[in-house]
Amino acid sequence: MKNKRFLAKVLVLALSAGSLGVAIKADVKAATNTGVDLVYSINDWGTGYLVDYKSTNNTVAPIDGWEVKLNKDQVNIDSSWCVNIATDNDEYVITPLDWNTVIPSGATIEFGSIGVGQIGDEIDFTLDVSAEEENHYDPTATISDSIPDKYSSIRSDEGAGTVKTISYTAHDSENGNTYTKKANIYLPANYSEDKKYNVLYLLHGIGGDENEWEMYNDESKVKAMMDNLTYYGDIDSFIVVTPNGKASESGSIPSFYAFGDELRNDLIPYIDSHYSTYADRDHRAVAGLSMGGMQTINIGIGECVDLFSYFGAFSAAPTSNPASKTAEILKDNTYPIHYFYNICGLQDGIAYASASNAAKNLPDVCDQFVDGQNFQWQELDGEHNFDIWYLGFYNFAQKVFK
Repeated sequence: MKNKRFLAKVLVLALSAGSLGVAIKADVKAATNTGVDLVYSINDWGTGYLVDYKSTNNTVAPIDGWEVKLNKDQVNIDSSWCVNIATDNDEYVITPLDWNTVIPSGATIEFGSIGVGQIGDEIDFTLDVSAEEENHYDPTATISDSIPDKYSSIRSDEGAGTVKTISYTAHDSENGNTYTKKANIYLPANYSEDKKYNVLYLLHGIGGDENEWEMYNDESKVKAMMDNLTYYGDIDSFIVVTPNGKASESGSIPSFYAFGDELRNDLIPYIDSHYSTYADRDHRAVAGLSMGGMQTINIGIGECVDLFSYFGAFSAAPTSNPASKTAEILKDNTYPIHYFYNICGLQDGIAYASASNAAKNLPDVCDQFVDGQNFQWQELDGEHNFDIWYLGFYNFAQKVFK
């Protein structure tokens, strides 16, 4: 059963019309602290005016009904589009049509009106919105040393996202030829082209490929964690892509280090052109296990900081750039590092030395990382295996895109 929950009621006093003899365009953001933004602009030609509205739902729940009230002493509506207009004493009451009553999480609707005469110096109005409050909303996830069963159980109905295999054209780093590569992609439950999504590129280890994270069917642990973190309200879900991080048809080890060009020129453009993404660095992350952790450090931070702003390294492999080299690379960097999360097992005889040398003391040598603000190093009992890597994903999924 679903209950309606009151989200916002905002009184707005804004927008001076200025000189009415010329066309005026201005934007006013009416509600931000509730997670619902209303932006409008006025185009005034002296004997009339047009008002365009855009309302965006930035909450994790769908808006299920909304209403705007305007003071009739200040506006004189002659016609409108995409809404119903009624009057109630001294107010105009703007309500949605059937098709735009619900505003999905992250979606934007547009509507407008044309007024007759001159607009006053101010427009006073109220915005009322409500949302469906799901009974399953129960965010309890924390950064921890284990994954609760609640977040690792497989979802097969409500709240279940989808995974599928995609193909794209890539350039072989060894000979420049083009060839077809595969990747797996996770799409959140109720994926909609009306909403923009963040994207995480999740990378594999030295012996793996796009399937090493096992994100290719409904039994996927990555899918289970994403489904549950979203279902219980811990995160606003995002797209996850698991590519083959070897940038050659031969799959050679050296091509691991050339994957940056493929990300920049082939894979990211494909994802952004085929799915509803924000398509900018502030909404893009890269993370990986072992050699994928190395790629996160050497390529993500070292070469592609203009493409990514969130980074996760799980047991970063030998050949990862040491902290001193990362600091040197970033000495003139002007792109903000939103977050860098690291995890490694204390008994990891393969990667503990390289991972800790790359990241453990990074805040001490590079002022772009501040422990507890945009940086975390996590170490705990564990070896070079998926016990650590799935935990790393679970923790990173809570940190990314916040």
